[in-house]
Amino acid sequence: MKEIYIKFIARKLEVKEWQVENCTELFAEGNTIPFISRYRKERTGGLDDAQVAEIKHWTDVFDDMEKRKATVIETIEAQGKLTDELKARIDNCVEASELEDLYLPYRPKRRTRAAIAKEAGLEPLADKMYEVALSDPRKEAEKYVGEKVKSAEEALAFARDIIAERVSETAAFREALRHIYRTRRIVSKATKAAQTDPEGMKFRTYFDYAEPLSRIASHRLLAMLRGQNAGFLTLKIDADPEKCGNKLYYDFCQARKYPSEALGKQIRAAIDDAYERLLSPSITNEILKEFKEKADIESVSVFGENLRQLLLAPPVGQKRTMAIDPGFRNGCKICCLDESGNLLCHEIIYPHPPQNEKVKSIMAVERMLEAYGIQAIAIGNGTASRETEDFIRRIELPEGCKVYMVSEDGASIYSASQAARDEFPDEDVTTRGAVSIGRRLMDPLAELVKIDPKSLGVGQYQYDVDQNLLREKLDNTVVICVNSVGVNLNTASTYLLSYVSGIGPALAGNIVDYRTEIGGFSSREQLRKVPRLGAKAFEQCAGFLRIHGAENPLDNSAVHPECYHIVDKMAKDLGVETKDLVGNKDLLSKIKADAYVEGDFGLPTIQDILKELSKPGRDPREAAQEFSFSDDIHTIEDLKEGMELPGIVTNITNFGAFVDIGIHENGLVHVSQMGVRGRDVDPSKILKLHQHIKVHVIGVDLERKRISLRLIK
Repeated sequence: MKEIYIKFIARKLEVKEWQVENCTELFAEGNTIPFISRYRKERTGGLDDAQVAEIKHWTDVFDDMEKRKATVIETIEAQGKLTDELKARIDNCVEASELEDLYLPYRPKRRTRAAIAKEAGLEPLADKMYEVALSDPRKEAEKYVGEKVKSAEEALAFARDIIAERVSETAAFREALRHIYRTRRIVSKATKAAQTDPEGMKFRTYFDYAEPLSRIASHRLLAMLRGQNAGFLTLKIDADPEKCGNKLYYDFCQARKYPSEALGKQIRAAIDDAYERLLSPSITNEILKEFKEKADIESVSVFGENLRQLLLAPPVGQKRTMAIDPGFRNGCKICCLDESGNLLCHEIIYPHPPQNEKVKSIMAVERMLEAYGIQAIAIGNGTASRETEDFIRRIELPEGCKVYMVSEDGASIYSASQAARDEFPDEDVTTRGAVSIGRRLMDPLAELVKIDPKSLGVGQYQYDVDQNLLREKLDNTVVICVNSVGVNLNTASTYLLSYVSGIGPALAGNIVDYRTEIGGFSSREQLRKVPRLGAKAFEQCAGFLRIHGAENPLDNSAVHPECYHIVDKMAKDLGVETKDLVGNKDLLSKIKADAYVEGDFGLPTIQDILKELSKPGRDPREAAQEFSFSDDIHTIEDLKEGMELPGIVTNITNFGAFVDIGIHENGLVHVSQMGVRGRDVDPSKILKLHQHIKVHVIGVDLERKRISLRLIK
């Protein structure tokens, strides 16, 4: 990678240039983000997975920019206009806007007013005026009157068209305007359609609204842009045309010399035309795009953080689980799962209106609890969830059996997906959905990887942001989460395995097929026998795969096989077997990390090995916690201002957090109600997804079904 790109990335991410350079080399060698951040700390200086992912993002951006530069240079060269100076300026670009500014004068374009003027032979006159090489433009213009030009005034008008286009295509002028526009306000007004269309009322906050671009929150900008795209809002930036024209005219004269009064009027007229007709619309679009990109990055970051928290939600682990997809008229679908998440039975009960078969439902639940040794109960948090929870808690549960509320977001998407059909070809969508709810409780990560993250309801304006950026962020988040937890090689689904470093869908399928063939893996080395799983893939994935009960206990740890010899040496030096070191803190405390540094394995790697040996295969996730809503609240009509209620955070945005308080509607804790002062408060730094919290009810809007809450510290 070019040095200019490395310097840019290092400066932007506030890391060392050598760290960026080494990361780009590791990417070029075919290494993945999780592998680099976990097993190549010596070369990265200990960068975490988020930093490595950012470097990967910018590496891809600049790879694309290099391709764009090649196209630009080729196009200009074909016109015979590529100079050494221009080529050097293009080569040294790191900003896309700068590159496009340089290309603009040479970019093929449709027939413009300037092109028509050139066809009429007025370019020489425009050249002299543009270079301030004459003082009497009208006298010079008279020389061009003829068959194509009827008068001196028409000749001057043609020349102004050429000058206007040149001004609009001058990089320095465009950047000067960008600087002005960035400091101005975005102004939003309602269109006629907004006044008559009920859908338009969703944007009434922005019917007459203005805010400085430098301060606007990402969710407000995205909302305005959505309103504009829907035809309900018009947006503009309130830059002063006269001041912008003065700035352009001043810069024009400073680069040359001040023209005569007569020529000055012609130049100023051309500049004003360039601003109104060409520059203002173009720069407005550019600046809105620039600020939208910033808003996209913020929103995508929120989405990624929410997804990370969701995927790393506490699991209850391998427990026999009863999963309930609640409902009223259509009943509650119940599925019982064994410790591995396999379906044992399913049936429907009708404990709620209109059927009200409470006794029959109680008997059915008690029968299943006893027959299948149920240890945990998962209830979907959708329609009838509170009523179903109340019903279940009235039943005498087995000792130690706890009840958990589980998010249903995306369960219907999964139940109709190919993944669900592959797993349960003979079951209907309701059974598949209930199974998904139960498995989410047992291991959220393993189940949620089967669902498109955009269907999980944990973000803001997800369909308005750059979809490529969103997909990149979400894919990276899933990969990082899967690999940070580790995957059981003998029980993981194809979908979960496909996210393991270096594997992907095709190899995941091969691993599952080979696992079935041999009856399960007994060592990591057996992975080398999987069809099409080569040395590089083994290197990338081995450290993230776990084999419970393996002969070599290191195969059930995050210690990479490339470092097994180091652990063997540690054991030998202590006069014990390797297996004796695993989990033995007394023995591990006797090991001096410095003594085992060798070759590419520096102190960070040795310290990671010792940390892993002390708690091999440790799951970084917390344990799941039971939760109960208030017994007095069942509908929004039950709410009163001043009530103190328990709740669960269901979504986090830049403007606040949505909280489930046990009724159909979620409440909102606005960022201003989180007990932290400051304009730039980040809700994700205060609350976490699925966190159990206490809130005060501070407002209830029955008509709009909106609930305002305040966080209780």
